[in-house]
Amino acid sequence: MYRYDEFDHAFVSARVEQFRDQVGRRLSGELAEDAFKPLRLMNGVYLQLHAYMLRVAIPYGTLNGRQMRMLAHIARKYDRGYGHFTTRQNIQYNWPALSDTPNILADLASVEMHAIQTSGNCIRNVTADHFAGAAADEVADPRPYAEILRQWSSVHPEFSFLPRKFKIAVTGAERDRAAIQVHDIGLHLKKDDQGRIGFAVYVGGGQGRTPMIAKKIRDFLPEEDLLSYTTAIMRVYNLHGRRDNKYKARIKILVHETGAEVLAGQVEQEFLQLKNTELKLPDADIAAISAYFAPPALGERPEGWANLASWKKADPDFARWVHQNVAPHKNPDYGMVTISLKPIGGIPGDATDVQMEAVADIAEDYAFDEIRISHEQNIILPHVALADLEAVYRGLVATGLATANAGLITDIIACPGLDYCALANARSIPVAQEISTRFGDPERQANIGELKIKISGCINACGHHHVGHIGLLGVEKKGAELYQITLGGSGDETTSIGEIIGRGFEPEKVTDAVETIVDTYLGLRLSKEETFLAAYRRVGPQPFKDALYGAKEQEAA
Repeated sequence: MYRYDEFDHAFVSARVEQFRDQVGRRLSGELAEDAFKPLRLMNGVYLQLHAYMLRVAIPYGTLNGRQMRMLAHIARKYDRGYGHFTTRQNIQYNWPALSDTPNILADLASVEMHAIQTSGNCIRNVTADHFAGAAADEVADPRPYAEILRQWSSVHPEFSFLPRKFKIAVTGAERDRAAIQVHDIGLHLKKDDQGRIGFAVYVGGGQGRTPMIAKKIRDFLPEEDLLSYTTAIMRVYNLHGRRDNKYKARIKILVHETGAEVLAGQVEQEFLQLKNTELKLPDADIAAISAYFAPPALGERPEGWANLASWKKADPDFARWVHQNVAPHKNPDYGMVTISLKPIGGIPGDATDVQMEAVADIAEDYAFDEIRISHEQNIILPHVALADLEAVYRGLVATGLATANAGLITDIIACPGLDYCALANARSIPVAQEISTRFGDPERQANIGELKIKISGCINACGHHHVGHIGLLGVEKKGAELYQITLGGSGDETTSIGEIIGRGFEPEKVTDAVETIVDTYLGLRLSKEETFLAAYRRVGPQPFKDALYGAKEQEAA
């Protein structure tokens, strides 16, 4: 993984001391909140319903055991013993005292971490496939390019005050695990007919108030043109993006109003001016960054196959966990382990200090000290020998992290909602907990199969409800919480925005509604192999509307 150089250390340390002075002046009354707000947001500090919240950057979701231990330390010393991993591969602390935030940032800096550009109208944390560097279907590791984009975009003087926040995602496989088509810029690594590395470029995706799927504006961009072409996109957006209405300020609105072909032409025109400038990436620079992400030396471990078969036969719970939470690695003697942060009835994405330290221990002992955070709010160990899976599993069981539900109905994405967020209209966490409890039986989950439920507490869609197979949006109606249901969304390579199915449901009725949807699916699927999403795309919304509302109610509506 990338290591800070002298400039990085000096820069991050200077920012910490600058913010320490700003916090001191705020606490003394010298700085009013209106003046302090943009300063704290530049350092990832939000003011939520009950307390300040600190969002810490985990670039492209990659960290090591030492860094994970620091996150545990911060949770224990400055918060309430836990952190919340987010859909942008970051971590949030919900209860820090403002007076402690400079010390937290100093502690983070000691392990090459920070909170810069986790807020504000700038380029946010660049995200990537959480299986990067390990997946069998990968064309190339996307993380070196994500790191190049991170370095280029950090406090970029031209792009620090954009019309609105800006999000970039990179994937290196045909199976899109980074949801690139719902980002402002999505980059899909590929090879051309000559074997050269490059990108398909998507622009204008996003969720929130106006969900849109990104448009492809380039089939193949050579890797050396990454920064010049991205700069061209940013300049067109910075020049033409709306600043008069924050709800229409994202680049997706510009793409929609201008038209993808016209915008692509504007980008190409700007790109021609930049193509052969200092922004062109030399091969040596790409190689230097790529060297930081060289895969670990994975020795042959053929004994794992026989051991694994024996362990699975002896322990059905272990067998279920391997089946659901271990994905094939490019090296057949290894697997990619998903550590679920979705215990049955638990809070999605939360991890305690004890759990974070346990993950750090396991990663150092069995996973070459590599840890990833997924945009699905889980933790990944990308390189684990099959021969070590039983030991890893026992370590996870000891700290409540061995839930075997990756990709199943209880692997729910949920934002913090009205329990924490000042923008939320409804609670996400209790709804997620109730649904998880209702569907918690392992055999029932296995029978249902792959089904992604995503819950947002407001229209900002931090829970990605628009691309959930079943999406739940909390809204406020006449002073009460209500949950709108969408069906058929997906954030993968077949991206789709979910369809609103009908009127909303009260909090006490929403889990019953989800159960009705699931039962309807089970009754109409052609076989156990037909997933919920495939069945929905085959039959459309009507059977689900009939089951939820009945023909008479639909006629009356």
